[in-house]
Amino acid sequence: MTTTFSVLAEPARRDILDLLIAGPRPVGDLVAGSGLSQPNTSRHLRILREAGLVERRADGQRRLYALRPEGFVDVERWLAPYVRLWQDGLGALERHLNRME
Repeated sequence: MTTTFSVLAEPARRDILDLLIAGPRPVGDLVAGSGLSQPNTSRHLRILREAGLVERRADGQRRLYALRPEGFVDVERWLAPYVRLWQDGLGALERHLNRME
């Protein structure tokens, strides 16, 4: 069984996701930005699509890939307690700095 976390465990896939943060991109841009071959990029994109993390749409002759925010729900749920921990720590730091003024 493939999970979101097992898909994200591959550094090349995380690199592709990082490239897509700025918005939809064609495969050629992802190949150039990732340094992977076209077949390897396409393989990783297929896995990311099957996991629901990216979507593909036609734009004339090109295929554009984009992030699917709803695909990251499992990651968001897992990270939530850690985000609260960071926010609590930053809030304490802010209160401390305000008292020092």
